[in-house]
Amino acid sequence: MPRSVPSRIATISVHTSPLDQPGTGDAGGLNVYVVEVAKRLAARGTEVEIFTRAVSRDAPPVTELAPGVLVRHVTAGPFEELDKADIPAQICHFTFEVLRIEAAYVPGRYDLVHSHYWLSGQVGAVAKERWGVPLVQSMHTLGKVKNAALATGDSAEPDTRIRGEEEVVAVADRLVANTAEEARQLTGLYGADPARVKTVHPGVDLSTFRPGDQQAARRALGVPAGAVMLLFAGRMQPLKGPDILLHAVARMIEDDPDLARRLVVVFVGGPSGLGRTDPDMATQLAARLGIGDVVRVEPPCAQSELADWYRAATVVVVPSHSESFGLVAMEAQACGTPVVAAAVGGLRTAVRHRDSGLLVDSHNPADYARVLRQLAAAPAALERMSAGALRHASRFGWSAAVDQLLGVYSGAMDEARATVEA
Repeated sequence: MPRSVPSRIATISVHTSPLDQPGTGDAGGLNVYVVEVAKRLAARGTEVEIFTRAVSRDAPPVTELAPGVLVRHVTAGPFEELDKADIPAQICHFTFEVLRIEAAYVPGRYDLVHSHYWLSGQVGAVAKERWGVPLVQSMHTLGKVKNAALATGDSAEPDTRIRGEEEVVAVADRLVANTAEEARQLTGLYGADPARVKTVHPGVDLSTFRPGDQQAARRALGVPAGAVMLLFAGRMQPLKGPDILLHAVARMIEDDPDLARRLVVVFVGGPSGLGRTDPDMATQLAARLGIGDVVRVEPPCAQSELADWYRAATVVVVPSHSESFGLVAMEAQACGTPVVAAAVGGLRTAVRHRDSGLLVDSHNPADYARVLRQLAAAPAALERMSAGALRHASRFGWSAAVDQLLGVYSGAMDEARATVEA
């Protein structure tokens, strides 16, 4: 019997739109994932309709993101960005609107629902039952995992999220894990059926994130040719550990004052989560630590410019307290830049220790300072890791990820069909 292939899927991304700029607000790797997968599915003949909450009165009801990919802005709650803690109150309204939109078409419009993050899973669970189609769920982050690794000053995920995750795990036909470690967390912490958990590594756009001339990138970005440039890219919030890098830099300069003349530390990203309450955290902390002269804070930017930042960097630093994968690390390596990252979650998969970068089994700034100083003084090691970074990243193209996702979709649809026919 030929395997089922979806002709059209409904993708649910309640709290963040695929049209948002990654690196600020709640937009990050999840947004990139949804966009890249949708475009490649459509290119293979599977249409995708993405449902997201409208945050502007001016947002059109439907926007074509790419041929075969529609973004549907669903009115649910106020026309403004809401903190994720406030979105659960809008889930019922959002779900009703999604069902209403589908009801305007001939039954059977969608062959499958793929929801992203637990909030979307709540919507997907209802759609699955109403439409009689399989639900594929990607969590991206897990509340129990985040609570076990809280950053200083960060807030614990509420019980409502934990219960919501458990409910989604129980009803999903397939759970897509970014890494084998996330798969183990789903089965061990949430009691997921191992047969329903499938590991699919996210990809990286290898046509955008590719090697280039470091000095040309530095000239374009205003970075001195001989600088030791450390780069942090992504959302500025406690979970991502920007403060760890700043304290590490202060320690590096304290240990080697001459380094201050060559060191450039760049943060590319905007405030997110609790970081919104202190949007100038990086510049203020840098000033208090006496390292303001070596720190630059840049706004989020298009992927083509972000690739230049990666190429310009000596090392990209990812000191996160928790990561389901670590897309920044993979993008940097695809540009040939070694990564120093925390040995947590998906970063253990995204970074090949001692080959494409170094994993630090700590969040102590002194440990990062030591590792970064050693690398900065070892051009041969940096060159070797640059080659390793390219080799490692080349295994993570989006095409391979979509191949596997289509297999997950087919398995869920075939199982659902067999259940009906039994």
